[in-house]
Amino acid sequence: MGRELTNIQKIERSIVKTYRKRLWAPFLNAVTKYELIQEGDRIAVCISGGKDSMCMAKLFQILQQHSDIPFELVFLVMDPGYNKANRERIEQNAARLQIPVTIFETNIFAVAERQEKSPCYLCARMRRGHLYNKAKELGCNKIALGHHLNDVIETTIMAMFWSSKLETIVPKSRSENFEGMELIRPMYCIKEDAVKDWAAYNNLEFIRCACRFTENIDMEAEEMRSKRAEAKRLIRELKKNNPDIEDNIFRALHQVQLETFPGYKKDGRILDFHEIYELRDNRLK
Repeated sequence: MGRELTNIQKIERSIVKTYRKRLWAPFLNAVTKYELIQEGDRIAVCISGGKDSMCMAKLFQILQQHSDIPFELVFLVMDPGYNKANRERIEQNAARLQIPVTIFETNIFAVAERQEKSPCYLCARMRRGHLYNKAKELGCNKIALGHHLNDVIETTIMAMFWSSKLETIVPKSRSENFEGMELIRPMYCIKEDAVKDWAAYNNLEFIRCACRFTENIDMEAEEMRSKRAEAKRLIRELKKNNPDIEDNIFRALHQVQLETFPGYKKDGRILDFHEIYELRDNRLK
């Protein structure tokens, strides 16, 4: 009989074996296709405590062990004011997954809950700023966030239906406010269901919404939740008749035919149809 695997070995094995096609392969695909990691990188893997960021941390750990490209990792947990139960759950899961987290505290929840308008927007901006600051302080040149494929296509649908524009989130971007810093999304090609199934397979329970002050902003918080939830429901319904709907939307974002659009925005300026028409006409001369 072979040696029995430890709990952490089973968890890691499930990533590279059981969920190889659904987690490990698309993770490697994103890292390679979008050139997310370069030699000498020091990456702050940002962990919120949810399933996506925790899964991302394990993927990074395994990659670091097997990669020919040398890079460093810092597993960064920002506590914006979690309640005791959520803070303990994050610490317990990190210990179980053997992720050596660096935790730092902020007063983001306390500041955001004093805002009458758009506290969620303020909270998100403050979180990103604090993460960049701490990552730079720790010598990192990149921060990694756990947005997955479903976040990408849901954001596209939400922008179309509720903001009257076509936009989504990209696999990497340079920071405008923190020189030399870059944001990467290595789970860009991973579907959310794969992360859920992996967590259930290993009996892992992560925090969900850890927001402390949604009770005071029920209408706005519910509206934001319902928009994404509605996008999820729409995709789920379309998927019944078209199992490839998620992949089709995702691929479409990589094959945008600008010449078929009556207008688009570039460098902060909107080009209307007439201007685009003249530009095309000039190219034909």
